[in-house]
Amino acid sequence: MVEVKVASEVIPESDIKSRVTELGEAINRDYDGRNPLFLVILVGSVPFGADLVRSVAMNAEVDFLGLNRFGEGGRIGVTLDTSTPLFDRNVIIVEDIIDTGLTLATLRKMMMDRGAASVSTAALLDKTRRRLTDVPIEYRGFEVGDEFLVGYGLDWQGLYRNLRSIWAVLDMEAMVSDPKTLSRELGHSLTHAS
Repeated sequence: MVEVKVASEVIPESDIKSRVTELGEAINRDYDGRNPLFLVILVGSVPFGADLVRSVAMNAEVDFLGLNRFGEGGRIGVTLDTSTPLFDRNVIIVEDIIDTGLTLATLRKMMMDRGAASVSTAALLDKTRRRLTDVPIEYRGFEVGDEFLVGYGLDWQGLYRNLRSIWAVLDMEAMVSDPKTLSRELGHSLTHAS
């Protein structure tokens, strides 16, 4: 009997590191002489946000925004608000993944309504095929397909955010029946990550 893999690595750690460095260099050029505010959207964007902020060579501030998403209409509620005033700030929204674009469109409008001088977006992953509304993504990491992804901040029922690379789930039925099945498959890489 052939054993079916639960997931397959689609973006290795080395590719993520390289791309985040490139995004940081682009932000350095674009924000030279300014003090941007990186607004990291909780929780999935934390690993990307931390690495991105460390990749810039300028004064920058970091704040966080927690959201609840309601349905497919892009309606969002704030669960944790920023502590930094946004008026006259150059805000860089840091997102783990953009799909329909509805949440991002709402976020960008929210930042402008709060008086931000400028708003741009840094997104690790972009599911362009799922886009329902056109939104600018000034700093895009990787374009991905429709696969369900875990790792580097992305989770399945709270698990797998700590993986250093990104994995596409191949057997969703196995994940649904036992959310820890991928942990067993990756056992060694989870406990001995370099």
